[in-house]
Amino acid sequence: MRWMQYLVVLMVLAGVALGRNVDLSTVPERNTVQLTIYNSEDLTLVRETRVVTFKKGNNPLQFSWANTLIDPSSVELKFLKKAEQLAVLDTTFPHDKPQMLYWNVKSDFDGEATIQISYFTSGITWSADYTLITDSEEKTAGLDGFIRVYNNSGEEYEDAQVRLVVGKVNLVEKIARLAQITYADAEQGLKDGKLREWKKDAMEKMVEASDSLMNTAGPTGSPSPVVMKPKEVIKEGLSEYFIFAIEGTETIKNGWSKQMRASEAASVPFTIQYRYRPSEYGDQLVRMYLLTNDVPSKLGTSPLPDGTYRVFRQNGRGGLSYLTQQTLKYIPVGDKIELNLGNDPEVVFELIKQKSYRDNIWMRWNGGRITQRVDDGAVKVAVNATVVGWYDHTVYAQRIRNYTPKAINVEVRRTYGGDVAFKGELPGLKLFDYQTPEFTVDVPASAKQDFGFEIITRQGTLSKQNRVELVKE
Repeated sequence: MRWMQYLVVLMVLAGVALGRNVDLSTVPERNTVQLTIYNSEDLTLVRETRVVTFKKGNNPLQFSWANTLIDPSSVELKFLKKAEQLAVLDTTFPHDKPQMLYWNVKSDFDGEATIQISYFTSGITWSADYTLITDSEEKTAGLDGFIRVYNNSGEEYEDAQVRLVVGKVNLVEKIARLAQITYADAEQGLKDGKLREWKKDAMEKMVEASDSLMNTAGPTGSPSPVVMKPKEVIKEGLSEYFIFAIEGTETIKNGWSKQMRASEAASVPFTIQYRYRPSEYGDQLVRMYLLTNDVPSKLGTSPLPDGTYRVFRQNGRGGLSYLTQQTLKYIPVGDKIELNLGNDPEVVFELIKQKSYRDNIWMRWNGGRITQRVDDGAVKVAVNATVVGWYDHTVYAQRIRNYTPKAINVEVRRTYGGDVAFKGELPGLKLFDYQTPEFTVDVPASAKQDFGFEIITRQGTLSKQNRVELVKE
């Protein structure tokens, strides 16, 4: 039995007590346990319930966190049944027993009551993995999502209700650091209202959210009957983050990881686009799969957590061809899922510098002086002046060769520094931002497309601002 099973209720009696009071030492089993895992801060809120037998009078309740990453200053006791007849008189951290505390509970009755213990721990994390498999024609895809929970907290959680938080949780300190503080510091921290205020606030909000999301315990804390159907992830939108609640319960052993299916979508539509964006993908044309996290795409019921996407294509012979693996950040509802498949050898992108020259040269006269000298009878005039501004011209030829049996869509986006005029008749030419012109073009199957453009950079005193201006031929 793990250490957390040893929640001991002790009756400490002084010599001559009433005859009905006897020494009591019980080890109640957990009734329920809930894990709410905040990935962004290596933080997990644990809420567990137990049925405890109390005797009328004072009942010292012992709680230990030895060899775990529990934050002792976050431990909180709450009475779920007969709360009006129970009260915590004080909390003590014994100096001779580090990593332990005692609650002195006053009871107005003899009998059982359900208690709830809540605390923060670190060492429990989760990650999301996605598998995308397209048909051989690359028209639709199946997208399956999986959640893997890792437990390195020092404690095992059996039949735990698991909730996963997607989004940012801003905390004053990392919980892993707080877990290492001494019992003296923890005792002082309990007296410091400000130290606990933010933790208590976060805990109460998450407990309320969890209750409204999935209440699987009856009024006495007993678990509800097991639902015999496939696991699913229930989603509930909150103000600053998003909760995934895994249906049913899972046993999360210490030092182990466990994978659970989170989502499943079939026949998801997607598009293919080729992109040339040197600032993002380097100096190459890359092939992209573009999906949208929305309802028309058979997705969109919730944001998609950060995770690794593994992409395959059916090869038409009963097998799969591996295409790429990519890690993406959180995808809100309505946003695109952009998967980079890398360079396609059947599509060639060429950019050729045809010529460069300089004109519109501006001079500054230095005092307006002209000097004359004679060499071997020839008269030469030297003008005392400085070049202060000019235009640099660079003319490019751009060619896209499509050797595939299907028409393709190509997007070209480049960023230029300085005061630049972008000159060219390109399809769909527009500014992505103040320094980045962009255009898109469709290239037929087994065909090529040629485009030309000119970059004019204003230099010296002729440079007025850092931006790109689109100029027609």
